[in-house]
Amino acid sequence: MYKNDFALSRGVYLLSHSVGRPLKTAQQSFSKNFFSPWEQSNKEPWGIWLGIIDQFTSGLAKLFNAKQSEFCPQVNLSSGLTKIIMSLNKLQAQNCVVLLSENDFPSIGFALQNALPKSCELRFIPKHLDMSCANVWDEYLVNDVDLVLISHAYSNSGQLAPLNDIIPTAKSRGVLTLIDIAQSGGVVPLDLSTLKPDFMIGSSIKWLCGGPGAAYLWINADHIEACQPKDVGWFSHDNPFEFDIHDFRFHDSALKFWGGTPSITPFAIAGHSISYFAKIGSQAIREHNQKFTTLIANVFPDKIVSPIEHHRRSGTIVLNFGEKQSKLLDSLQKNNITVDRRSLGLRISPHIYNDISDINQLLSAIKANI
Repeated sequence: MYKNDFALSRGVYLLSHSVGRPLKTAQQSFSKNFFSPWEQSNKEPWGIWLGIIDQFTSGLAKLFNAKQSEFCPQVNLSSGLTKIIMSLNKLQAQNCVVLLSENDFPSIGFALQNALPKSCELRFIPKHLDMSCANVWDEYLVNDVDLVLISHAYSNSGQLAPLNDIIPTAKSRGVLTLIDIAQSGGVVPLDLSTLKPDFMIGSSIKWLCGGPGAAYLWINADHIEACQPKDVGWFSHDNPFEFDIHDFRFHDSALKFWGGTPSITPFAIAGHSISYFAKIGSQAIREHNQKFTTLIANVFPDKIVSPIEHHRRSGTIVLNFGEKQSKLLDSLQKNNITVDRRSLGLRISPHIYNDISDINQLLSAIKANI
């Protein structure tokens, strides 16, 4: 039913954990909202362009059940993470401790290493541990930890972090929580008003099909006033068009993290896409995704290396075919079936635009080559 809404070339695309497919209406929407006001009018287009940002943050608020004022556009996750870390006095103090996993995307570690004072400790949960197990988190969330960074979904293993266990445990021990939803945003339901983490970072390129350059950060309203961003500009100002160099006042929303003259182009594409998915709802997308990952799992139960239990698995299923892995991947590519490979195995991610025909083609191609 949704397949016709997306620009899909010939073949089967199952790589939404990397880059989601664009909507067919994306180009037309971009031209109307970004290019036409610039091309067809002698007036300054900023008023219309800023409406694009409003659509972007409004869509995020609907998708994640949060206040629009708690979201701020960012160029990428690393930049958003750096801004949050550097805005918190607690994390700029000597000898603070930040907990994360060796399974996190490397860029997260790079950003933290450079945003924190040299005296602070990055403490890692070892790579071999199961990040979907609440007991693992409970063991490492000790009282000297100042902030825990949680990847909601882990890209290489298909594991889903138990946020409903981690967040309350962290709060009870005085630990700030920051969620990375790069691999889960749009495919795993997340209700920020109920969960109440402290901070969140995300992007639009994967399951939200919005392309690169349209990331975002979310700040729990309880923290907005206390945050003191260092990387600021005129759009961090309470009134960007006041133009008084002697008077800087932080914006009273998460937009205090925005910075200088903003990029508009990527958000014109992503805002259109996010509004589309907000109407469908993450729960419907999750059910569609899990129906197909379950079907794949049932056909190859002895090849699964990602979690089986529904509450522990993300939108990605990982299969390992041992010595036949490379040959199988080559064969799938020749048959225009797009998946990819990491250390644990082949990663497969069905989205709302995939149907049973796509899955059957995948299954038939695998069976023919193992």
